[in-house]
Amino acid sequence: MNKKLKVGIAGYGVVGKKRRQFIDQHPNLQTVAICDTRFKQTPHVEENIKSFTTYQELLNEDLDILFVCLTNEIAAEVTCAALQKKRHVFCEKPPGRDLNDIANVILEERKDSKLKLMYGFNHRYHESVKEAFDIIKRGSLGKIINLRAVYGKSKIISFESDWRTKREFAGGGILLDQGIHMVDLIRMFVGDFEEIHSFVDNSFWNHDVEDNAYALMKTQNGIVAFLHSTATQWRHRFHFDISLEKGSITLSGILSGTKSYGAETITVATKSEEDGGDPEEKTIRYNKDNSWREEIEYFANCIINNQKIEQGSSTDAYKTMELVYKIYCADPKWKKKFNLSDKPKIDFHL
Repeated sequence: MNKKLKVGIAGYGVVGKKRRQFIDQHPNLQTVAICDTRFKQTPHVEENIKSFTTYQELLNEDLDILFVCLTNEIAAEVTCAALQKKRHVFCEKPPGRDLNDIANVILEERKDSKLKLMYGFNHRYHESVKEAFDIIKRGSLGKIINLRAVYGKSKIISFESDWRTKREFAGGGILLDQGIHMVDLIRMFVGDFEEIHSFVDNSFWNHDVEDNAYALMKTQNGIVAFLHSTATQWRHRFHFDISLEKGSITLSGILSGTKSYGAETITVATKSEEDGGDPEEKTIRYNKDNSWREEIEYFANCIINNQKIEQGSSTDAYKTMELVYKIYCADPKWKKKFNLSDKPKIDFHL
């Protein structure tokens, strides 16, 4: 392919700039236009790049692809608008504030099967996660018995603004914002859950969104998963234990822009009858994060070769969001905060 696909980026904050770095490194992609409301106060001037203050102006440009790097309350609206304009779309997680948002996007997506829509569940592309998935797929350690996961940081307010603390903008708190990555990985490893118990709380930071969510979940075939998503983890932490019939896999730390989650490692233990609870282990440490590049390469390849989005599809996004809201609603007190009865019905067998 000689022609470069023209890319627009809606939302030019930390994530939008990070995406552009790897968009422009791809041989078949080129950023040509960006938009951000902050350009009203501080205009963006850059040679060969058009800048706008609204997504409507951006979508009037001749674009092939739109990257949506916006806040939760507008992400679905802009995604739908781009699909209506016949643009391929890559949207950051979460897909929106609630299930209604992603359901409406899917209904729009189904109007044109030629368009590609992908969601940014970036953690799937980390080296430790890919290695864990490959080990499980090979079956050398047997079947999964259970999973235990903790993902946490020390506050909800980001360095950009406090919109994440406001339900009308964010839809949810730490579980929807950060914990959704771990929810997505749990689903990737074991599938969907039929029984869910949870406790959701906002008693420390006292925002209108949760600062802690604890979930205990069970699949139809008996795999149990425990998840703690937290904004009271003073030492930032990413930790994922997977117990299998013949051993275990532990993912610890994850490479990120903040560098605050520690070294990214995978530890594989192989049990034996003689190990006395102290099995042989092998640990690999990863020092480079290729996830952003590989995610964009995958998306571009699906567009160029007209292949189906298998990783980060709208179905993935919906089912992961659905599990997030099942966790919310499994806590009777927290369930009162949501009205999900009017969401559009989505038939995933189509």
